[in-house]
Amino acid sequence: MLERLNQAMEHIERHLDGAVEVAELARTAATSEYHLRRMFAALAGMPLSEYVRRRRLTLAGAEVLAGRETLLTIAVRYGYSSGEAFARAFRAMHGIGPGEARRTGAALSSQSRMAFRLTVEGSSSMRYRVVDKGDFTVVGLKARVPLVHAGPNQAIMDFVRGLDPRTLERLEKLSDQEPHGIVAVCDDLDPSRAEGTELDYHHGVITSAAAPEGTTALAVPAGTWAVFTTSGPVPGAIQELWRDVFTEWFPSNPYRTRTGPEILRTRWSSGSAEADAELWLPVEPEHG
Repeated sequence: MLERLNQAMEHIERHLDGAVEVAELARTAATSEYHLRRMFAALAGMPLSEYVRRRRLTLAGAEVLAGRETLLTIAVRYGYSSGEAFARAFRAMHGIGPGEARRTGAALSSQSRMAFRLTVEGSSSMRYRVVDKGDFTVVGLKARVPLVHAGPNQAIMDFVRGLDPRTLERLEKLSDQEPHGIVAVCDDLDPSRAEGTELDYHHGVITSAAAPEGTTALAVPAGTWAVFTTSGPVPGAIQELWRDVFTEWFPSNPYRTRTGPEILRTRWSSGSAEADAELWLPVEPEHG
């Protein structure tokens, strides 16, 4: 998987002065567009579109300083329809406009080329299982919240604190299949998975029962799920699990992510900030 990802990175470099199509990158990486975006964001720490933009502006910056071509010629080469659009993007990355940068020979920012390598430490193993699951419904309460990659998600915390405990007790009685009990479900995420983009957060249960009045229902079709478990302080242990799944498990196993909700079941240890967590991700065979 990492070798194919690096071939996709080479494809990006060859097409920075033209169209970089995600569909073509996915074919190069021999995976789906959805999984490519997920893998890239997890491994690189930024959305794929942001990396391409930064690489283009890095090359454009060098050409601006070289002074051999007009600013408009450079802008058009790197996909900007006007000098104004190019100037805005240039300033957002480099902190200075292209004209001023050329006049003053200013120091500019640079986005290095990325290549992915697997570091084998052998110090731990990941606990997981693969489950084929029939269709089910997530019944609970829903909020639209921003995506937060590191640290607590205040919007989710505020939403959960505001829920009536009696409502949650009634919901928990509807739980009739794995993962059991109250779960956190994230759905309808932006494909870029950029920090601050919005998603639907469901706080509820996995069930075959109908949704009671005043609750929401998310129908989930049958499919395959990879289930990962971890224990430790929250949210750090869970965020580390997310990282390890995409940096270690997917590159080493013949599966890719597919469209669908992501489910987290957390069971707190009594009187502490630690918990046992179970993460359910929708997957499909890499060459299925």
